[in-house]
Amino acid sequence: MSLFQSIKKHLRIPLFVAFAAMLAGGLSGCGYNRFQQLDEEVKSQWSEVINQYQRRADLVPNLVNTVKGYASHESQVFTDVAEARARVGSIQATPELVNDEAAMAKFVAAQGKMTGALSRLMVVAENYPQLKADGMFRDLQAQLEGTENRITVARGRYIESVKQYNVLVRSFPSNLTAKMFGYSPKANFTVTDEAAVSTAPTVDFSSPSK
Repeated sequence: MSLFQSIKKHLRIPLFVAFAAMLAGGLSGCGYNRFQQLDEEVKSQWSEVINQYQRRADLVPNLVNTVKGYASHESQVFTDVAEARARVGSIQATPELVNDEAAMAKFVAAQGKMTGALSRLMVVAENYPQLKADGMFRDLQAQLEGTENRITVARGRYIESVKQYNVLVRSFPSNLTAKMFGYSPKANFTVTDEAAVSTAPTVDFSSPSK
């Protein structure tokens, strides 16, 4: 091996390291790393939103059965709740849903129907003092109230994370990086959506009996 070949061979590694460092610095400077971070944050917050909505859906059968024990003739309310729960269950709330505005709108509408149905169920319960005094019902009521609060918190965190992500997608020069690597704006709750889903069912019965 000639002296020239030897020098060339030993220079390859430092040059490669220098190129890799320049590439990493360039990606960082153009916002690529920030996109990665915010994308993961959105996924995490969306997952929590789904978890809390699922928690609410899981409470519905026991809640309905408990109310039925005291108000079995309120069939229309029970039907409405069952249909709303089925509609929610029919939607595949995958992480990819946040990239589809139409799918997000369908998801929000279904959750809004669920909220409305539960509100009507609570109105029925208000008319039955013995039901309000039932230990099982009061326990489910407390769980529902806590879940609604967690939904509100999770939804708020998701909204904020999407706002940060979408600002990065649309801002210069990070918008160039977004186009290069396929990052597009994510669906968020609209003002109308937020008003619809933030009106939680009234579940606070301060007087168990009259």
